[in-house]
Amino acid sequence: MAVVGFDLGSQSCYIAVARAGGIETVANEFSDRCTPSVVSFGSKNRAIGVSAKNQQITHANNTVSNFKRFHGRAFNDPFIQKEKESLSYDLVPMKNGGVGIKVMYMGEEHFFSVEQITAMLLTKLKETAETNLKKPVTDCVISVPSFFTDAERRSVLDAAQIVGLNCLRLMNDMTAVALNYGIYKQDLPAPEEKPRIVVFVDMGHSAFQVSACAFNKGKLKVLGTAFDPFLGGRNFDEKLVDHFCVEIKAKYKLDPKSKIRALLRLYQECEKLKKLMSSNSTDIPLNIECFMNDRDVAGKMNRSQFEELCAELLQRIEGPLHSLMEQTQFKVEDVNAVEIVGGATRIPAVKEKIAKFFGKDVSTTLNADEAVARGCALQCAILSPAFKVREFSVTDAVPFPISLMWNTEADDTEGVHEVFSRNHAAPFSKVLTFYRKGPFELEAFYSDPNGVPYPETKIGRYIVQNVAAQKDGERSKVKVKVRFNTHGIFSVSTASMVEQVKAEENEDLSVETEVVIVNQRPPENSDDKNIQQDNNEAGTQSQVQTDGQPTPQSPPSPEPSSEENKIPDAKKTNEKKSDQPPEAKKPKIKVKNVELPIEANLVWQLGKDLLNMYIKTEGKMIMQDKLEKERNDAKNAVEEYVYEFRDKLSGPYQKFVCEEDLQKFSAFLTEIEDWLYEDGEDQAKQVYIDKLDDLKKLGTPIEMRYQEAEERPRVLEELGHKLQHYAKIAGEYRDKDEKYIHIDESEMIEVEKCVKEMMEWMSNVMNAQAKMSLDQDPVVCASEIKAKLKELHSVCEPVVLQPKPNVDSPKEENPLNGPSLHTNEGMEEDKNNAEIHQQNGDCHPNDKNTTSMDLD
Repeated sequence: MAVVGFDLGSQSCYIAVARAGGIETVANEFSDRCTPSVVSFGSKNRAIGVSAKNQQITHANNTVSNFKRFHGRAFNDPFIQKEKESLSYDLVPMKNGGVGIKVMYMGEEHFFSVEQITAMLLTKLKETAETNLKKPVTDCVISVPSFFTDAERRSVLDAAQIVGLNCLRLMNDMTAVALNYGIYKQDLPAPEEKPRIVVFVDMGHSAFQVSACAFNKGKLKVLGTAFDPFLGGRNFDEKLVDHFCVEIKAKYKLDPKSKIRALLRLYQECEKLKKLMSSNSTDIPLNIECFMNDRDVAGKMNRSQFEELCAELLQRIEGPLHSLMEQTQFKVEDVNAVEIVGGATRIPAVKEKIAKFFGKDVSTTLNADEAVARGCALQCAILSPAFKVREFSVTDAVPFPISLMWNTEADDTEGVHEVFSRNHAAPFSKVLTFYRKGPFELEAFYSDPNGVPYPETKIGRYIVQNVAAQKDGERSKVKVKVRFNTHGIFSVSTASMVEQVKAEENEDLSVETEVVIVNQRPPENSDDKNIQQDNNEAGTQSQVQTDGQPTPQSPPSPEPSSEENKIPDAKKTNEKKSDQPPEAKKPKIKVKNVELPIEANLVWQLGKDLLNMYIKTEGKMIMQDKLEKERNDAKNAVEEYVYEFRDKLSGPYQKFVCEEDLQKFSAFLTEIEDWLYEDGEDQAKQVYIDKLDDLKKLGTPIEMRYQEAEERPRVLEELGHKLQHYAKIAGEYRDKDEKYIHIDESEMIEVEKCVKEMMEWMSNVMNAQAKMSLDQDPVVCASEIKAKLKELHSVCEPVVLQPKPNVDSPKEENPLNGPSLHTNEGMEEDKNNAEIHQQNGDCHPNDKNTTSMDLD
């Protein structure tokens, strides 16, 4: 099972995987661990990542970048309308009101949603991870900014679903960084001690995020988060671009903003300039050749000028830092360390601003680019059963306060209750109790519209259905469970209607019921520590009580009622009963919990039909990319063969082709080369395969002659040595050498005959080959010589390696297996004479030259 973490950035992405040796950031096919968040569309296929970024200037209209912030937003969103002005590609409204991207793909105009574009990027990241892990990737953890709302998060999850990824958790960037920081620390305070407070600061390409975290051994708790979603490295780039646009216009009378390609080149050069100024305080030149109208432009800037230019941006850094300290009620002295990550934190002025605010040096122990991806991979490993990870609990925080609103039955007034306050622990569930005679509606919304960087404050509308009055006409008790889940998404997860009936004394209580003991106090601690309960009726707010250990955000009610403190779960009920058995002869009430359907109308959610259509479309595009890759590989194989063979024809192959064939083949190679760059520029895969076969018909014989000329002498030499060896043994046999005296004469005659025939054959083929020129096909191939060598070995080797017969020794009685024959030979055998030892369980292990044979 693969364990993968994806850091989806606005400008670039990183992939981290868990291996036996730990967490590793993997590289793409260009050996680069950074994959640009760019997708480019062509007439035959898509380019994604590095190859797409290389086309950003030449195919500006069909290359999509900086699309991360379009998730979950409507086309008429003010942010989208503002972004639209500076993009090289066109944005259009989709049928569902979302943001569409218009491109030319496969020669036709296509409209892709932002979910589809992100899915394409995820396809590339998934392929890269699979190539490195050599196994399929399904489970993963994906990072999102901590300020992403429900709509944006659901949109990212839909993108993952399109590619077939099972996202175990959408993890906030800063929480991932904190996990990557804390899990390796060996010196964290014990759980009962005062926690270590660490502030994490992240300035990436498009956003600025900060969070305060409390660390204890094996535990991480996010205390608060703050952010400026519109402050990042791109804003510093824009300041430089605006400055040089004015300078170029004044100096060269050219307007870079009038041509998108020129503007994109200026953006790229300004980004490089910004990075150089981070490490150099001297004047840095900016030179762009053939910028516009075949004219070169030049400029320069130093760090102090840059900081003066970006003074307003630098001033904005303090806002989120002040907000964080206010939320957490910390003083700067309470902060033990400040860790910075993100590419833009490398700007010296940014680093200085953060250090000055906290009055201490910032720490850079984490990899600024890869920290988020590594944290996501760690979280995926924790959630995966395939890896055993050190126990480390992660408690996140709710970024925006969330409230529920409903209509009361009394006078149609609206009831409102804040279910999750800002920085409330997450994930978390609460159970709210309502008394209703019929179906009712709940509306979830963000309590603080000004603090949410999203125009729509409403999260969704939930209709609790099938609610009916009790048999006696009284209102039914309805328990509604609301949840802020691991993805950071709010939901009304379940609703159940409680029915109470008296239980018969001998009645067997089913698993679906729970028993309430009248006049008995409930247990103070229940098993579920993550569920809180509220009781709301007619707009009045009750005390909030936690089943289990109370959290700082929710103090326990002093005297909760027995029903309010219960969770409709049979197992928990049985455990409570066993912990505190009821007194004898107390009246029992059987409580039935009837599950109620909930109709959810969310602000942003792709319909199932649309999602399935996107999945099919992505599958077709993946197949098209694969076919196009195979076509290009076939074309490249022809081109490679042409250049490689032409080079060898004037080198090592020159002697192995006659002049006439050389001229003919060289002309054919030139013809194929010309065809490749004219009519053969865009042909089907099979056409290239056929052309390669035509080339090989002429080239393979030449290649074969060369290889034979290289290998044949070596194999002939080996055959000659073997023939001499066996001929020598035959001569020694004729001279009555005692080493071979035991061999039967008829067998040795067979050896001599084989050697003689083989010598004659070898002599004939060598003489015949000597008369042939190198540009002619050989008389004999190396494979034939190897076959002869094998034949010689099979005839001669068994004869000459026969062991000498053993001399009989006196017969002895074997006490274990009866009579047996033992013979020992102390004589050392010749190195060419093999020893055959057959040894059974009766032989002494040290008798290496002992043959044991049972006699009947």
